[in-house]
Amino acid sequence: MERDVLRVDISLDAPGLDAEALCRAAGVALTWWHEALQAGRVSACADAQGFDAAALRRVRRLAWLQHHFDADPELAALVVDLEEEIERLRAQVRRLSFDAGV
Repeated sequence: MERDVLRVDISLDAPGLDAEALCRAAGVALTWWHEALQAGRVSACADAQGFDAAALRRVRRLAWLQHHFDADPELAALVVDLEEEIERLRAQVRRLSFDAGV
C-alpha cells in the first residue's frame, strides 16, 4: 500500500500560513477553499498571523471526507464540526479530572 507523503516546513518564527500556502499544504485548489469560505465551511483568517494548524487540519479533514466518502460538502462540514466539538469536550473533561485530582 503506497502512502502519499506531504512535507510542510514550518518556522516557529514565521507567521501562520496564507490562503495559498494553506491550500498547498492541504492539497486543495484555491477555488475549492474560496467556495468553502463563501459557504461558511471554513473561516477566513482571523488575524495578521495567518492560518494556524487547526485551520489546516479542518481544511484537510473536509477535503478528505468529501473525497473518500463522496460526502456532500455541508455534511462533511457538519462531521468536522462535531469532531471538533467532541475534542473540545474531551479536553474539558481532562482538565476537570486533573483539577479534581482524579
